[in-house]
Amino acid sequence: MPRDGNDEQKTKKNQWKNKDEIYLFHLQKFLDLTENIKDEVLRKEIVAQMLKCDRRVTQLAEEMFNKLQKEEK
Repeated sequence: MPRDGNDEQKTKKNQWKNKDEIYLFHLQKFLDLTENIKDEVLRKEIVAQMLKCDRRVTQLAEEMFNKLQKEEK
């Protein structure tokens, strides 16, 4: 499925996070641990909730970055 422009923008905005080796290590560790959850529904719910939290923290960080950039101008 082709990505739309909005997806590409989000990917570019998140490059700061997606290049961080510590973040990626901990994300992979979390995903590896969830693989041990035998209840598939529970596992999917836990992963989905963590991704929602991660998305919100990312949004907050980017809002702070944008605010700091505007203040510097």
